[in-house]
Amino acid sequence: MAIYHLSVKPMSRKGGRSATAAIAYRSAEKIHDLTSDQVFDYTRKRGVEHTEIVLPTAAAKLDINWARDRQALWNAAEMAEKRKDARVAREYEVALPHELKAEQRVALVRAFAAELANRYGVAVDIAIHKPHRNGDERNHHAHIMTTTREITATGLGRKTDIELGDRDRGKKGLASAAEEIESIRARWGALTNEHLKEQQLEIRVDHRSLAAQGIEREPTSHLGPAVSGMERRGMDTEVGRRLEVERAEAVQQKLENAAELVAVKAEQQALRVSLLELAAMAPRQRERKVNPQTPERTADASTHAAQRIVDHLRELGPELRAFEPSRTARPAQPELSAQEKRDQLVAQLGKEPGPAVSRPPAAAAAPALDLEQIKAEGRDAAKRWAQEMAQQKARELERQQELERRQRDLERSKNRGRGRDLSRGPGRDGPDNDMGL
Repeated sequence: MAIYHLSVKPMSRKGGRSATAAIAYRSAEKIHDLTSDQVFDYTRKRGVEHTEIVLPTAAAKLDINWARDRQALWNAAEMAEKRKDARVAREYEVALPHELKAEQRVALVRAFAAELANRYGVAVDIAIHKPHRNGDERNHHAHIMTTTREITATGLGRKTDIELGDRDRGKKGLASAAEEIESIRARWGALTNEHLKEQQLEIRVDHRSLAAQGIEREPTSHLGPAVSGMERRGMDTEVGRRLEVERAEAVQQKLENAAELVAVKAEQQALRVSLLELAAMAPRQRERKVNPQTPERTADASTHAAQRIVDHLRELGPELRAFEPSRTARPAQPELSAQEKRDQLVAQLGKEPGPAVSRPPAAAAAPALDLEQIKAEGRDAAKRWAQEMAQQKARELERQQELERRQRDLERSKNRGRGRDLSRGPGRDGPDNDMGL
C-alpha cells in the first residue's frame, strides 16, 4: 500500500550544512565548492536511479542554461549568501509509490519539480534513490533541492516568497509560511493520486494526519539516515532504545484506555438496567393506588426493588444525583411496637396478614471490574512484548555477524598464499591492491 511522506527541510549554514556537499551526496557526483575550496566526491555512492535539473518555463524561454550545470548552480547558491547563518537551499523529501514503475516515478517527481520551479521561479535539482539493499524494498524516495533565490540570466536574484517571514508575507498579502507548506503537502498528495489513477491503480494517499483521517493509530517515528545505518550494522543506539520504550508505553496506554472504557460501558449498562426497572415499577405503583387490596408481597417487592435502584444510583457518582429521591424534611413519626404495626397493617388491608411469603434469594451481583488488575496485566504484556523484541533483535544481530564472519573467511581464503610477486596475479599485496585508496 502506498504511503504519504513529504518533509520540508531548510539547509542553513547555522547548522553547519552546505548546499554543495548535500547535492554531491544526493546526486552521487563530484562537486568542487569554490567558497571553501573543498571537493565533495560521492561518485562511488550506489542507489541513485535518476538525477535532473528542472528550470522554470520563463527561464527556458529566455534560454537560461547556466543553471543546468550542477556545480555552477550550487556554487552560485553559496556565493549569493553573505551571512554565516544564511539559508542556502531548501529540500523536499518525498516517498514514491512502489507500485509505480521506474519511469512512472520519474514522471511524477519531474511534474512536482516543474510546479515548484514555476511557483517560485527557482531551479529544482532532483535525485531519485532506490531502496537500501538492507532496508525495506518498497522505500523508493526522492530528494528535491531548490534554490532560495530566483533564477535570472546573470545568476540568482531576490529571495523567493516562501523564504520570507510571516510579517513580510503579511505585508504582501500572503498566507503564513505554515499554511504555504500545508498547501504544498496537499498538492503533492493530489499529484500522486493523479498519477496513480492514470496507471489504473486504486490505491490513494492522504496528506492529512491520522487524527484528521479518523484513524486510531499512533504515528511512527523516523530514525533518520545515520541511526538507520547504525541499526542495520547491528549497533545499539540511544534513539532505537528510546523508540522501543515509547512503543511499549504506547501499548500499555492503549491497554489502560481499553480497561477504563470497559468499566465505563459496564456502568452505563447498569444504569440502563436500573432505569428500565424504574420504568417497569411505575405501572405497579399506580395499580397500588387504584387497588389498595394488592397483596403485601407486591408492595414489599416494589419497595425492595426501588431501594436497590436508589442505592445503585448513589454509587454511580455525583453526576447522577438527579435520580436520587428528594430529601425533604418529614415530620418525625413515633416508633411503633410490633403489635401496633400489626394492628395498623390489619386496618389498611382489612384482614389478617397471611404467613410470610418466602422470597427466592437475590441473584449474586456481577463481580466488579478490577481496573488495577487489568492495568497490571497490560504492563506485564508490554514487558513481555519488549523482551520478545529485544530477543528478536539479538538474534538478527547474531545472524548478521555470522554472515559477515563467513564473508571475511571467504575473502581470506581467496587471498591466501598470494605474495608480492606480480606473476602471481592480483591479491592482497598485488598490483591491483586498492585498500589504501
